[in-house]
Amino acid sequence: MAFAGVLVIGFATSSGSATFTGAMLCIAAAVASAIGLVAQKPVLGRLSALQVTWTCCTVGALVCLPYAPALARELRAAPTGGIAWLVFLAVFPTSVGFTTWAYALARGTAGRVVAMTYLIPPVTIVISWLVLGEIPGVIAVLGGALCLCGVYIARRTPKPTPG
Repeated sequence: MAFAGVLVIGFATSSGSATFTGAMLCIAAAVASAIGLVAQKPVLGRLSALQVTWTCCTVGALVCLPYAPALARELRAAPTGGIAWLVFLAVFPTSVGFTTWAYALARGTAGRVVAMTYLIPPVTIVISWLVLGEIPGVIAVLGGALCLCGVYIARRTPKPTPG
């Protein structure tokens, strides 16, 4: 249900062939995330959240090495403010976010932790409305509500059946 909400938001905020492409990218991202989660969960039994985050970021940096020459050229021409934002994004949202994610995953079930990621689209809508003044469309809001319903269903504890 929550995934359907993400797709509703995607369809509400795009147009034309971008809609299909966006939906396919959304599905590809979900599959890649699931593969990463399945691979990460057992590793967190042996390593700390910080070690797992450092390892994943190191692998990501190694994969990006072919783009290092272009990065060096672009950095020379980039404004100082842009470089500062790049460093900020690398240090805080990336390292803190992924370390927090790994910490939660190590201590919770994969299904319950992953269900919380469905809060990202509705929270993004609220932040873009408050910070950027972007007013979400009705369909996007309905998609966000669908995401929240899916999170609620995934997070609730089933009541024991009498018997």
